[in-house]
Amino acid sequence: MTATQTRVPQEIAEQIVLPTGHLDEEALFKAYEWLRANAPLAKVEVDGYDPLWLVTKHADILEIERQPEIFPNGGGPDNPGTHNPILNTRAGDDYTLRTHGTLRPLESLQMMDPPEHTMVRDIAQGWFRPVELKKWNDRIRELADKVIDRHLQTGVNEIDFSKDFAWFYPLHVVMTLFGVPEEDEPQIMKLAHERFGVNDPESRRAGIATDSPTAAAEQNLANIKDFFAYYTKLVEKLRKEPEDNLASLIANARMSNGEFYPLKMCIGYYIAISGAGHDTTSTTTAVIFEQLAKNPEQLRAVQEDLSLIPNLINEGLRWASPVKHFVHQAAVDYELRGQKIEAGDRLMLLFQSANRDEDIFPDPKNFRHDRKPNPHIAFGSGPHSCLGQPLARLELRILLEQLLPRVRNIELLDGRKVLQTNFVGGVKSLPVRFDLVD
Repeated sequence: MTATQTRVPQEIAEQIVLPTGHLDEEALFKAYEWLRANAPLAKVEVDGYDPLWLVTKHADILEIERQPEIFPNGGGPDNPGTHNPILNTRAGDDYTLRTHGTLRPLESLQMMDPPEHTMVRDIAQGWFRPVELKKWNDRIRELADKVIDRHLQTGVNEIDFSKDFAWFYPLHVVMTLFGVPEEDEPQIMKLAHERFGVNDPESRRAGIATDSPTAAAEQNLANIKDFFAYYTKLVEKLRKEPEDNLASLIANARMSNGEFYPLKMCIGYYIAISGAGHDTTSTTTAVIFEQLAKNPEQLRAVQEDLSLIPNLINEGLRWASPVKHFVHQAAVDYELRGQKIEAGDRLMLLFQSANRDEDIFPDPKNFRHDRKPNPHIAFGSGPHSCLGQPLARLELRILLEQLLPRVRNIELLDGRKVLQTNFVGGVKSLPVRFDLVD
């Protein structure tokens, strides 16, 4: 420990590192606040985990994410698969290495570093440009109306807004853009929730002991296996009969030698889009609805001027920060905020904390639909910024344009729950009562 570092109370370190600590959101955000004020860059040790630097400030996260050659995600271009950018127990990472031979069991962008990351990202980069997505506006609006009509009714609605509504919309949009049959969506929904529920007892699949230190790694590998079983057939079909959709674009991408990209890379892309694209958008939808219930004057303001919806979405993303962390590893010695980071050190980037950073956001503990500027980093930054963020913003904007003008008298009911996770997730159950008008 350097001379300038403040010692972090163990309970604060555990509140942030352990998945169980994220069940108490009030205590979690107090822990972030304490760190920002007293130890904004602090090295901690929690039993069962490798030592970690907790990175809580907005500026520090930007500095790290914009230098992938110094702080790679997956071990760097010369050592791919030697580092896990998703925090797991030491026993869990050892289990993955033992059973899979690498810490990269999934060929997804978050596990890659440039130049490989750049090459693979470029496959779908153009498809996600806002100008290209415009052609999907009408189709996505039809899908939003369809989900509203299917899951809500005119008059009084008393539902779990997360489970009975918000979960369905983004998945239906992504699966439609993939060309996946609607009857298969429940299967993908189950796998998507398992993917980010590896530390949540209610989301864990049967047959995996919840008290095992390798439980999360076991579920992760089982989940990947099931995704592979489904998506392998889709890739094979699209290579024989290409279609005009995102899944076909990825399946038929070719390397510089003219060969198709490996099957596992295509499936890694599919899993990332169907998993992260679903969970982050559904979480943000639920958070926005919850905050509008708590701030009815903000709901009225948006209803009177729908042009405020993009600002509302930005604030919802800042508030939810559904991707809570990624872990980078220093490739060389580096000085950050006066602290010496040594080669091999791991740094846990805490996006929820950065998006409440008092140095960046005035009045950060209040939800403000008209907050401007709003330089949140809910989608990350630098080369690893979220590829699908233009689609996520489009989905959210269209849904809110179709839904909010019809909503009246939102009442939050008992039974709110959050996912037990330190990675991706948030509100998983949000019982509400509200009126829906024609």
